[in-house]
Amino acid sequence: MLDNFFNKLSKGKTLTEAEKAVFGQHVTIKKLRKHQYFLQEGEICKSVAFVNKGMLRCYLVDEKNNERIIQFAPEGWFISDISSFISEDRSNLNIDALEDTELILISKAAHVYLETAVPEFFKFNYTQYRGAYIALQKRLIDMFTLSTEEKYTKLLSIYPDIMQRVPQHMIASYLGLTPETLSRVRKKLSVKKTGA
Repeated sequence: MLDNFFNKLSKGKTLTEAEKAVFGQHVTIKKLRKHQYFLQEGEICKSVAFVNKGMLRCYLVDEKNNERIIQFAPEGWFISDISSFISEDRSNLNIDALEDTELILISKAAHVYLETAVPEFFKFNYTQYRGAYIALQKRLIDMFTLSTEEKYTKLLSIYPDIMQRVPQHMIASYLGLTPETLSRVRKKLSVKKTGA
């Protein structure tokens, strides 16, 4: 059940059986039904989640009650409100399941213990946090500098099967577009692709 998780952790280094056993004792498995929350606005984020199966989305709700999607997390991705997780402040975010989902959860206490017990986990976390910061900065820059077609194309490179798994209005929200604009972009790119 933890194979995908161990494969992710093992990038660049193979975990020993003893290290895997330590992880097995300090992570928990959680299953979510479609639409069920992992985190709701106002809660303190207690865990970092690895998506073993399924897909989650992370979003906030603005003053006009519009959902603004920040991230999708398919299999093999980590998701959390890192700010709330680290600071123990209440979250401004919601994270829910877009499909029936299976998560591997690492609590804060487990995080602290595992970084000491398995030194490679500390290095892995450092790499993950650095990567997440870089990805966030790139996403912000892209929002201001890329054309709508470029934003959509980049989305497909990051999430190749997203169109089959996520409703179009959510994809539009992630891209900062209306569903109608996204529809026009898709049509335009489809015409370019066929050379018509």
